Amino acid sequence: AHTLKTVKRLTQTVLNTNIVRAYSSSKSYPDHTVVGMPALSPTMTQGSIGQWQKKIGDKVEPGDALVEIETDKAQMDFEYQEEGYLAKILMDTGSKDVSVETPIAIIVDDEADVAAFADFTAEDIGGAPAPAAEPAAPKPSKAESAPAPAPTPSAAPAAPAGERTFASPLAKTLAKEKGVDLSKVTGSGPRGRIIKTDIEKYLSSAPKAAEAPAEAPAKPAAAPAQPVVEPLGYTDIPLTNMRQVIARRLTEAKSTIPHYYLTTNVNMDKVIKLRSALNATANGKYRLSINDFIVKASACALRDIPAVNSSFQGDFIRQHHHADIAVATATPSGLITPIVRATNAKGLQTISSEVKDLVTRARANKLKPEEYQGGSFTISNLGMYDLTSFSAIINPPHAAILAVGTSEQKLIPDETSEKGFRVISNMVATLSADHRVVDGATGAEFMKALKGYLENPLTMLL
Repeated sequence: AHTLKTVKRLTQTVLNTNIVRAYSSSKSYPDHTVVGMPALSPTMTQGSIGQWQKKIGDKVEPGDALVEIETDKAQMDFEYQEEGYLAKILMDTGSKDVSVETPIAIIVDDEADVAAFADFTAEDIGGAPAPAAEPAAPKPSKAESAPAPAPTPSAAPAAPAGERTFASPLAKTLAKEKGVDLSKVTGSGPRGRIIKTDIEKYLSSAPKAAEAPAEAPAKPAAAPAQPVVEPLGYTDIPLTNMRQVIARRLTEAKSTIPHYYLTTNVNMDKVIKLRSALNATANGKYRLSINDFIVKASACALRDIPAVNSSFQGDFIRQHHHADIAVATATPSGLITPIVRATNAKGLQTISSEVKDLVTRARANKLKPEEYQGGSFTISNLGMYDLTSFSAIINPPHAAILAVGTSEQKLIPDETSEKGFRVISNMVATLSADHRVVDGATGAEFMKALKGYLENPLTMLL
């Protein structure tokens, strides 16, 4: 336990060297450290700020939780590994899509220095560039030194004849719409360039400057305005970090992985009977689900057909020695796949307990990165929604994903029955496989093995 704690501490310390940096300031501030948004997982590029665990002025000890960070898959505490005092919070709770290394807080060594950062802002980090100075007006010559009457707002100096007027495209468009003569507008941009703000300022100070002369010919009457069609209404929902990752990864998976699909029908009668018998004798210690049997049967089939228990690694295929099965789980934020490690070496009771714990914490956004990253195979079960069958998208770098629907009553021929048929509980299972890793015949062997274990569940004990 001591060794694990030391490794965790060292790992976090290495992480902090990447995200805690000292910056100089454009103003005079006491010595301080700028804390950047940490990268709490290998795939994290941005995150959201949760609840701050420390208040301004609080002392921070090594290992203290400083703030909750919402990553693309989970929400976890960021543990600061240095001693100091929290002097300034630069990113408030609820800040979204904060890029890794973006400054989020200021830490000082001395408590007496906290007050000096009351007005500190992100612009004070690293020496914010001073605003561009207004172009200096040319000094008047002696002949022009006599005071001149104050100009009216419409008397802005015009550009000399034949001289080109510099203006931004947006300023030119606005000037054309408002009928403003650009030669009468003074630019405040670089080298006197006229920008949008200059046009707006000119219009506000000289409202009549853009009006046409009285003697100008009257414009033809405008056509009657067309009736405005009101939209039917909609709600724009911002993308969460998790939803952005889901969109990116599944688009990549579907467009770059050559999927193919294999479907089989499974008689679940014996699984249903065995489940009922085991639950009846559990004395409240466990309650097995149909999905627990599917997870265990998949692990046994992966043991028999190891080529499916593989992942594509670019220039080689990695065949895994253990069946680390990810169970697709729906959460309020999106889909996540917590992993039951070494499923092939575990019994039904252990699998059931671990799946329930992982799913509960996944829906509470409390999973650790190592609990949902990696794995070797995925199962997606939508049977609880009364769906009979569907095809799932492969979860990279896995080579396959199993999609299962609900069990439903089905008539099948039976020569031993007087009626010539009987009713079974039929479940449809569909395998989506990566053809770069799993050939069609190999996928078919896996589905045959899976069907065999589910239709004769006692063989999973062998």
